[in-house]
Amino acid sequence: MVSDFYLDLHPFSFKVTSSIPQVLTNLQTIYGKNLVKYDGQLCSYELSVCKASGVRRIIRPQARFLCDQKEPFKPLSLQKSYAFLEWGMNWTIAANEVQHVIIHSAVLAKDDKAILFPAPPGSGKSTLTAYLAHNGWRLLSDEMALIIPGTKTVVPFVRPICLKNQSIDIAKNLFPDGQFSDIAKDTHKGDVIHLSPPQISWDAGKENAELVGVVFPNYTANTDLQIYQLDKRQAFMQLVDNAFNYSVLRGVGFSTLANVIEGVKTFEIFHNELAEVKDFLEEEVITDG
Repeated sequence: MVSDFYLDLHPFSFKVTSSIPQVLTNLQTIYGKNLVKYDGQLCSYELSVCKASGVRRIIRPQARFLCDQKEPFKPLSLQKSYAFLEWGMNWTIAANEVQHVIIHSAVLAKDDKAILFPAPPGSGKSTLTAYLAHNGWRLLSDEMALIIPGTKTVVPFVRPICLKNQSIDIAKNLFPDGQFSDIAKDTHKGDVIHLSPPQISWDAGKENAELVGVVFPNYTANTDLQIYQLDKRQAFMQLVDNAFNYSVLRGVGFSTLANVIEGVKTFEIFHNELAEVKDFLEEEVITDG
């Protein structure tokens, strides 16, 4: 049976259609009261995850993702259908939105002062994000920071935290009461799970924050905390490399990121202890920001 839901995720909204039980169950687990029955509400995008037709419904069943009736990706195995929806939602915003400068980065706030955490896969960024979100910080996004052009103001786009491989067991041990999705196994990122942030992040989903720092985290086993202050040019170029729509926005993108970098503290850190990172951020970046 096909179900239609309305998902309000400020500043965007989605009509989500699916008949796949895994998708419907995980949507309710992750999004809670943000997910309501669709009843003709206006929405930013219409998304669907459905079973592939024909022989694929029986032999190696697959899921298809569609955005506004267009299919941007090849089908994936049915077991990955919920992760497919989350990734498709990321793509939808990254590929279409130009109202904000969009950085591929986690962003969290403490006392409405926010820090960007851009990082490549395998850096431990999402594990750090989950830890901070469950220890007094507010999650604005795990995947993309939405910056109002010409400012250092970041707009929340609260979504679940995507955890991979060994981070899954770490998170389940750290947050035994967390709301986790099913595991999508053997994806292009390895095993993947999604973790809903604490309720405080959902409740503050329309509250902007001001950037005071850009921190590039790197998890390195058996390494004491090492902190390196980045010069402004170096930090700017790394931020450009992580911007989804920089080339589209051109001068607006340049001036916005230049303004951000000039007005915040910039660090690269290496660590193997999450609590030490939290202490450093609160004592040296947030307090003086």
